[in-house]
Amino acid sequence: MNQHDTPDLRDDLRGDLRARIAAALETARRRTLALTDCLDEDGLKAQHSPLMSPLVWDLAHIGNQEELWLVRDAGGRAAIRPDLDPLYDAFQHPRADRPALPLLAPEPARAYLRQVREQALEVLDGAALDPDGPPLLADGFVFGMIAQHEQQHDETLLATHQLRQGPAVLHAPAPPPAPADAAVLPAEVLVPAGPFTMGTSTEPWALDNERPAHTVELPAYWLDTAPVTNAAYQEFIADGGYTDPRWWTPAGLRHREQAGLTAPLFWQRDGDRWLRRRFGRTEPVPGDEPVVHVCWYEADAYARWAGRRLPTEAEWEKAARLDPATGRSRRYPWGDDDPTADHANLGQRHLQPAPAGSYPRGSAPSGARQLIGDVWEWTGSDFEPYPGFTAFPYKEYSEVFFGPDYKVLRGGSFAVDPVACRGTFRNWDYPIRRQIFSGFRTARDATHAETR
Repeated sequence: MNQHDTPDLRDDLRGDLRARIAAALETARRRTLALTDCLDEDGLKAQHSPLMSPLVWDLAHIGNQEELWLVRDAGGRAAIRPDLDPLYDAFQHPRADRPALPLLAPEPARAYLRQVREQALEVLDGAALDPDGPPLLADGFVFGMIAQHEQQHDETLLATHQLRQGPAVLHAPAPPPAPADAAVLPAEVLVPAGPFTMGTSTEPWALDNERPAHTVELPAYWLDTAPVTNAAYQEFIADGGYTDPRWWTPAGLRHREQAGLTAPLFWQRDGDRWLRRRFGRTEPVPGDEPVVHVCWYEADAYARWAGRRLPTEAEWEKAARLDPATGRSRRYPWGDDDPTADHANLGQRHLQPAPAGSYPRGSAPSGARQLIGDVWEWTGSDFEPYPGFTAFPYKEYSEVFFGPDYKVLRGGSFAVDPVACRGTFRNWDYPIRRQIFSGFRTARDATHAETR
């Protein structure tokens, strides 16, 4: 283990490990049912966008993955519904093709979820979770993996709700207003040159692409204190940012023209103002919120227009995790403690980002805010393995996606549950994707004079 990696968290996080696992599984299941029980059978079976599966596919897929990993692999039990395996294999069936499959109807899917969960909890009760035991069970890894998997699909369900036409069926309070100091925060923070430990070898439920911890040396750079806001992005639009080829890569320019991009997804012009559609409601675009539903090409073009660039993945993580006082990397910007409502906008507590500059208690030592929660942040980096990467527990989780086709996003969004969000967590997607809850912040190289 790298000497500056986060201290071994196994003892700190164990507590009553079984209770922690059961709570994570139950939290995910409550959210899954809340996102599906609010629609009738036709709404669950419909494909609301060719980009997404019918919601009922995700519902049964969640149960199938839990059966495969917790009931069969961890528990060594007989298969409950082996006939479902090919139907709910995400690699066999692209999303656009899934409505034609003989999928379980909503009620049988819910019954299947209940049956699988009953057996999974029995397996949990008897499982040996010793940290030195088999890797799949050590520290409850496989249970944590499945809780994260369900929460990731819950975020996908929420994205499908955003794409769905029709009246609002989801409700949540608005985030708190920006804190008093938000208006006077510096536009950017300086991250000094030097090494830091990227990734982790100690986080018990970290996924394979987050591992292992390794040292990265970076020159000094400046990073936006908060994500780019809607108001700032509107300046880019008003200045002809979408029509000026100077700001777009060749691939970005082709995509902009083919897709007819003129503004973030779900925005529409209404006279002299912008409106957006948000979970079935049409409302003015709030200027102080981080911009969301932009693709990588849009984020990259904005950064070029602003005379800046997107941060690399390593720059994002150093700003979020490095504690300069100790030289070690924290789990989160604020420290090693799990997120609370005072730290970050997570867990679908709100159905939108909080105003830029929010959550001062979640600030990083660098001074940057909202690095966790609110919006996924595009980085300039391709999705690649870390030095010493080992696929676990299967190649298809990460390894098959490595390469230049996918760009890395960091930090999580308001739609992400804390179990699937930490300073080392890596997300990735095609640079054209906009239905995800994606935003960005920009960076620039520091000059020699600025670092003296």
